[in-house]
Amino acid sequence: MICEDGWNDLEHDYPVNPVRTLTEAGVDLIVSINASPSNVGKQLQRHAIFTSVAKRHNVPLLYVNQVGGNDQLVFDGGSFVVDWRHGVVHELPLFEEAVEFVGFDGEFFNAQGALTRRVDTYPSDPQFYYRQIVLGLKDYIEKVGFTGVVVGCSGGIDSALTTALACDALGADNVKAITMPSVYSSAGSIDDSRALCEELGVTLFTHGIGSIFEPLKAGFAQAFAQPPSQLTRENVQARIRGTILMEFSNHFGHLVLSTGNKSEISVGYTTLYGDMNGGINLIGDLYKTEVYGLARYYNELHGRQIIPQSILAKEPSAELAAGQRDTDSLPSYPVLDQILKFYIEGSRLRPAEFEQAKAFVEKLEASGQAELIEKVLGMVAKAEFKRRQAPPIIRCRSRAFGNGRQMPIAAKY
Repeated sequence: MICEDGWNDLEHDYPVNPVRTLTEAGVDLIVSINASPSNVGKQLQRHAIFTSVAKRHNVPLLYVNQVGGNDQLVFDGGSFVVDWRHGVVHELPLFEEAVEFVGFDGEFFNAQGALTRRVDTYPSDPQFYYRQIVLGLKDYIEKVGFTGVVVGCSGGIDSALTTALACDALGADNVKAITMPSVYSSAGSIDDSRALCEELGVTLFTHGIGSIFEPLKAGFAQAFAQPPSQLTRENVQARIRGTILMEFSNHFGHLVLSTGNKSEISVGYTTLYGDMNGGINLIGDLYKTEVYGLARYYNELHGRQIIPQSILAKEPSAELAAGQRDTDSLPSYPVLDQILKFYIEGSRLRPAEFEQAKAFVEKLEASGQAELIEKVLGMVAKAEFKRRQAPPIIRCRSRAFGNGRQMPIAAKY
């Protein structure tokens, strides 16, 4: 069989069913070849579906899957063996190429005997995200012909995690970071960027933007007879930084990594031609709360505090205005993320995750906060034109922005 031949056996009652056709012909074994894109929870889903197929038809099954990254998609391997009496009894490693030999003579066996021990261990979400992103970036960079990447290192959690993941995928020598302080940048953020890069062994460059920002403000006022608004001033800083990153990329040949997370990208809390600049985004399919979870896992995995605790603990801020905090413009991320998950991912969420998001949204509505939900959904709709111009995002969920969620830009809601 090829891929969906097996999935459709349970999901649709097609007149022609490849599984039924094969089993009615009296086959001893079904081999299913797949290029099945990976997303969180997909491994468990595959096991459940193909175990059901095998049991439904009383036939053993061998599921073989592709490995590697291609653009936004990552194929995670994890080929497995299904005994219709026991379920999944053997599996190859995830996220790496592997070859093993198993025997079949009415039942599967290897050198140690019959394969009957059920496979029932699965990675945590942070473990999955880590391996998905690292493999996705490694293959992307190799296939598009770059050797190194550059990240705008702001001292915030998103750029810190992006830099750290890039080091694991490509090696610290192939990762460069630039801190671009303005008058609004806190000394702590600059120090945090320095501490992060020292732990990672990444070269950190400093390129202040004040001497560029001030003339732009003055030029705007002179040309248009009024000073730029606060929003304009905020966005021009992001665009100056985006220009510096692209300048570095052009001169040294490093691919720019965009650092926006899914929460920000969803509601348009991003700047076109600024922080959205880049050739690929590693964390654009992770909600902000998941970014923090993956950052903590990264430190646990490496056995030390590589991403500084000060970055993990600080209140999120774009630092584009005095005293600015993300909550000035957005609900707190634990609230925002549940709203976004329910309305963007919807039924594509895993059952427990869906029920949690649904209950959270219903509680908000019952407490008189329906207007907050509508405001968030309005922001999502209005930001579609930005997402259409974003770099590719490594897919971690089944409804990632890009090829996983196609929406019109010109639409009324």
